[in-house]
Amino acid sequence: MTTSEIHEKLKAEFGDAVGPLSEPKIDPFAVVKGDRIVEVCRWLKATPGVELDLCEDLTGIDWPKRNVIEVVYHLYSYRHRHGIVLKVEADRANPVVPTVEGVWKAANWLEREVYDLLGVQFTGHPDLRRVMLPDDWVGHPLRKDYQEAGGFHGIPNLRENPLVELRRLDEVRIAEEARRKAPAPPPPPPPARAARRRAARASRRGAAGALHPSGRPQGVSEDRTCRSSCSAASTGTTRRCSSTSGRSTRPPTAC
Repeated sequence: MTTSEIHEKLKAEFGDAVGPLSEPKIDPFAVVKGDRIVEVCRWLKATPGVELDLCEDLTGIDWPKRNVIEVVYHLYSYRHRHGIVLKVEADRANPVVPTVEGVWKAANWLEREVYDLLGVQFTGHPDLRRVMLPDDWVGHPLRKDYQEAGGFHGIPNLRENPLVELRRLDEVRIAEEARRKAPAPPPPPPPARAARRRAARASRRGAAGALHPSGRPQGVSEDRTCRSSCSAASTGTTRRCSSTSGRSTRPPTAC
């Protein structure tokens, strides 16, 4: 059954107690007189073919310029997969609406929330008290003219903007990623003195490693080679040498 068909049945049953259906929207609605809301809801739940067995939501809207608080009922049928939205307009200065808790038990806490945040009194409710705020809270925060009292029992009502901290964390993360991706800086140049020493050592190693045509390291004399490995024993005018150059026939003074 469409919303329009449900509305036509309501109009046929309750007449002027049910207002016209709003223009086609996502959720078209009809305004019901407050003193007939319980009767209308019982009929919607019990009538065969309609059977709106679920109070899907019950909320409120504050309209200061119209001096009205709307109580909104979202009703649905699991069996028939159809529904309708009803509204009751209450005087903003003294909003009083009969409870539908006796029709749908789900309305119990939903009505308590509307009472807590908008101040609507649901007559006949078995336990009408605040459900979200402390019992000694002053005012109803969802009213458009609600003014914060500057805290509650020493608890401040001012909070830092979390986006500021999130932005700071993002900047730190971006900077760290940039450092990781940046090329490593070149190593610092060595000190001049150390460089000269290394160059001198390398030059000496290169000179020592070069070979003379005779097979000896370049720059090393035959006499010095002989002295480095010469045997202590010598006979006559010649001395026996155990160096790699073989026998030496030089006179003893050569060693």
